[in-house]
Amino acid sequence: MAREPQPTLATARLTLRPFRAEDAEQVTAAAGSCEIARTTLRIPHPYDPRMAEEFIASVNRGWADGTAAVFAGVESSTGTLVASAGLTIEPEHRRAELGYWVRVDRWGMGYATEASESLLQLAFTTLGLERVHAHAFASNPSSIRVLMKIGMKPEGVLRRHILKWGLWQDMAMFGILRDERSARCLDGP
Repeated sequence: MAREPQPTLATARLTLRPFRAEDAEQVTAAAGSCEIARTTLRIPHPYDPRMAEEFIASVNRGWADGTAAVFAGVESSTGTLVASAGLTIEPEHRRAELGYWVRVDRWGMGYATEASESLLQLAFTTLGLERVHAHAFASNPSSIRVLMKIGMKPEGVLRRHILKWGLWQDMAMFGILRDERSARCLDGP
């Protein structure tokens, strides 16, 4: 059975849409910055156009097979790709891992929070998931603030869990359950 086409989501300032092949140049420029690679687990540096093309193809396959829901975050006012936000889905466990990055020149503007809120809504309503979890380098307080703002609860720290560029990184773990999200929506922010 074919899966429905990936939806386009709208937030106050972003259009979250499926990635397109023509996004590769903007993905390379944004994800290719050293600052993005330093604060994320899976983005290498340097990051070349071939990697962007492979990323776009893989996330589109992920939607088709039900293992991912990854979106290009496009600034509604300018049409500029400023972020990526997505869910890596484990259908058999009805859970997903949330991940995101934002172009360096848009850091601190609330785009990660905005996109992540929209993905939680998608996860618990449209996709019927029970749990969403995320992790951030403990040395990345901005990402930790995003996860706290969207209602995720701290679930622990994995000490010296990742060796990134020759330095050990502690991973802060966060999670939110469907009923916690529902209660939060009823109670307000």
